[in-house]
Amino acid sequence: MIRVQVRPNEPLEAALRRFKRQCNYAGIFRLAKKHAYHEKSSDKRRREERERLRNIVMAERKRGGGPPTRNNKKRRARPGKGSDRRGNDGPDFDPLTADTTVQKVDA
Repeated sequence: MIRVQVRPNEPLEAALRRFKRQCNYAGIFRLAKKHAYHEKSSDKRRREERERLRNIVMAERKRGGGPPTRNNKKRRARPGKGSDRRGNDGPDFDPLTADTTVQKVDA
C-alpha cells in the first residue's frame, strides 16, 4: 500500500503529485488497466507476440542495424544518384527469424 504524508506547509497538490508518482513507479496504473477487462488467451498471445517483435525491432534500431523507418512518400531515384541513398549496406532485418547477431559480409 502506498502512503504519502503531507509535510508541514506543503500544498495538497504537491502531495498528490508525489502520490501519483509513487503509484506510477509501483505499476499500479498499469495493473489497473490490465485487469480492467477480460482478455481472451488467444488475444493475449497475439498481443505478447506483437510486443516481442516490437521490442526486437526497437533493440535492432537502437543498435543501428534495423530496418529504416517507414515513410509515406515514395521517392524516385534521381539520375546520377544511387538508388539507395541511405547507405544501408547491411543485410535486411527479419524480425521473425530474430537473429540479433550481425555478421559483416566482405565485399
